[in-house]
Amino acid sequence: MAAEPIEGPRSSERLLILALERFGVWLRSIVVCLCGVLGVVSAEAAEIPLALSLLVPAFLACGVRLYSLRRPRLFPLALLWTLDAAVVVLTGLSQPVIGGESANVMVEAMVGISVVAFQYEWATRPAAGAALAALGAGVSVLGDVLSSPGHSPDVVPLVRMLIQVGLSRAAYLIVRGLARAADRSAAVRAEARREMEVAAARRATEREYLATLHDTASATLLMVSQGDGRDWSWLPPRARQDLEAMSAVPGFETGSVDLAALLGCVPEGEGQARVRLKTRIDGPLAIPSGPGLAIFNGVREAVTNVARHAGVREAELRAWTEGGGAVVELSDAGRGFDPESVPARRRGINGSIIGRMHAVGGSATVTSRPETGTRVQWRWHGPAQASPAGDSAQVTAVPRPSRVAGLPRPPRAQVQHTADVRFIRGRLLYGTQLAVLLISLVWQFTISLRRLVVHQDMYRPAWAQTAAFVCLAAVAVIGGAYLLRGRRIPRRVRWWSLASVLAVSAVCAFTLPPDQSTGAPDWAFGVVGWHALFLLADLRVRVYAAFLGAHVGLNATAVFLSGEPTVAQWATMGISTIGSCGFQLSVGVLMTYLLHGTAPAAGTAAAREEELRTRERIHEDMQRDHKERYRALTATTVPLLVGLGHGVLSPHDEEVRLRCGVEAARMRRLFAESDAVLDPLLNELRACVEVAEHQGVTVSLAVRGRPGEVPVEVRRELIDPVAVILGRTRSAARVTVVWTPRAVRVSVVSEDCAGGRGTDEADQAHGPATNAQVAVERTTRGGSVWVEAGWRRPAASGVDLT
Repeated sequence: MAAEPIEGPRSSERLLILALERFGVWLRSIVVCLCGVLGVVSAEAAEIPLALSLLVPAFLACGVRLYSLRRPRLFPLALLWTLDAAVVVLTGLSQPVIGGESANVMVEAMVGISVVAFQYEWATRPAAGAALAALGAGVSVLGDVLSSPGHSPDVVPLVRMLIQVGLSRAAYLIVRGLARAADRSAAVRAEARREMEVAAARRATEREYLATLHDTASATLLMVSQGDGRDWSWLPPRARQDLEAMSAVPGFETGSVDLAALLGCVPEGEGQARVRLKTRIDGPLAIPSGPGLAIFNGVREAVTNVARHAGVREAELRAWTEGGGAVVELSDAGRGFDPESVPARRRGINGSIIGRMHAVGGSATVTSRPETGTRVQWRWHGPAQASPAGDSAQVTAVPRPSRVAGLPRPPRAQVQHTADVRFIRGRLLYGTQLAVLLISLVWQFTISLRRLVVHQDMYRPAWAQTAAFVCLAAVAVIGGAYLLRGRRIPRRVRWWSLASVLAVSAVCAFTLPPDQSTGAPDWAFGVVGWHALFLLADLRVRVYAAFLGAHVGLNATAVFLSGEPTVAQWATMGISTIGSCGFQLSVGVLMTYLLHGTAPAAGTAAAREEELRTRERIHEDMQRDHKERYRALTATTVPLLVGLGHGVLSPHDEEVRLRCGVEAARMRRLFAESDAVLDPLLNELRACVEVAEHQGVTVSLAVRGRPGEVPVEVRRELIDPVAVILGRTRSAARVTVVWTPRAVRVSVVSEDCAGGRGTDEADQAHGPATNAQVAVERTTRGGSVWVEAGWRRPAASGVDLT
């Protein structure tokens, strides 16, 4: 049957409803068929044809209902409800046909189990279940009247049936409520994990984006800004490639690639910047695309570094397999350098080479000494192996679990999945134990207590039955005390309690007249199994089946020792056993299925749904982040690259070179945003200063006051005017940062700033996004320019600069 239409239940609740529906149909069908057969066996020969004419259609209706579980869409709900109603009507009408005590027991068992099962079959439609229960009660009364004309109907079975219906509905609500609570708790934890994974994916994508900018647009613009007098034939195609790389959305690589084929496409450069690569690659090298592209991009940046800094025009590129992974090595015999002296703000090594491998679970090392050349090595060993540690003299990346799409789930996710399954299983166990405890206590202190009191004169001796009743109640109270406090029943208490329950079964069986076994005076036969099920709920069902076998065996032994029973007595006892112990055993099977089948399935389904939500959320956030990043570049960087790529702008033009220098400074400031430093404002400002110093500008930097916290958006607005002036300065500039308890000011003075519209680029480039709290003052006298950007902390912002 379909679930409730309101948003739909989550995994545990949905699977629980499905399991209970199947349980109800199977339980009712099996009990109706078995009890019907036993009823026919105990009937008189003359009544058998008429009994079969009523019971066979009921059996067929049960068969159709079972088939509907496999093809639910073939049967409308009205037809299914009619089939269920036909079962109780036909079985109820068979009571006056068969006649005798066995007919009464048969109909009570069949109808009683049916009305209980209806509460699970129609759990999400309680009105339909209640209507079927009322129909079953009415049919029982009608059958009793027709089988005993002139006698008033017995209301005790009717009351007992109504109690069973109420208990079954209450048990369902308890278990479903705890399953729903488990789903909600799991959803809260999953949402927290999703936020963490999304944040980690966004950070990884941000790092990849910054590394791409460093390797493409930033490097190109920086080279253009460094002067004239060189062959610029390589510039247009490179500018177009930079635009393509900037517009691509990183982070969605899936599947695998041939690393050998990728490395064969590493660009060697053009003209004087070309580096001839001697390759020795043992291919093919199939690895996931994420690590493969990270290695390819890292090698491309390393080749560019050889062209810029090594002083040689040859390098050797090697690649081979190792331990199920891949190793790539690029070496040159150039001038070398000291890796320890490389500032953290230099992105070529830390971001483009090491950072990329760090993000995909691999490692990269850079080994070099002055005048001895440089060796860069990339290693990827797969998600199941750890990367080796580098030498102390090397710059080494520490690998972390990969988050790249297409890779196997990391072990931490598997551990979390196991924890979710354990949590759902614990909630379902608690709910089923609570429901069984409720059934045990209500049954014992209503139906069983009445039987004990009414039939005191039949027990031999009566005090033994009373003591057994008190003992059984004590077992339920002790177990319930542990359950309500959220504690597991200790092993010793559990087995002593179980032994006590079995002793109660033996005492009641042997102190009761044998002909009354499983009859009205036998108060313990139907309730002992519930107490044992409560104690054994967390164990496999075979343990509980062994207890029920011992319980039924004790009662059968007591009957057998009193003399050989008749076929009708055996049939009556068999029907009672199926109606009580069989039902209890089926509940035990259901509990085992819920704990060891439904709980893992619910955990897996929840994990799959959560993975889809996480992937969708990551995809949406990455798309949005990419659009925002690209939008930020469309005002200045993109027009420059478009002009350079299509020959509209010439690198020989001084104004073009100055604009490239400004954009290079802005990008270096952007790269510095991700650094973990005590004074981010000063760190980002120094990144702009370094770009100016690369152009031959002498920059003096002075800081006054104690630094404080400044939001990243404000830092961008404070530094951007300074970056524009530094990018257009020819020889010397002075930068000053002044901190006060409630404000911060950043100023720059340039004695020979190149004029033109470039001095106002900050306002043009960032006009719509400019923070209204940042005030910029600008004074120009000839070639001398003074610019100051100031920010005063708002009173309600909570940011203290002291």
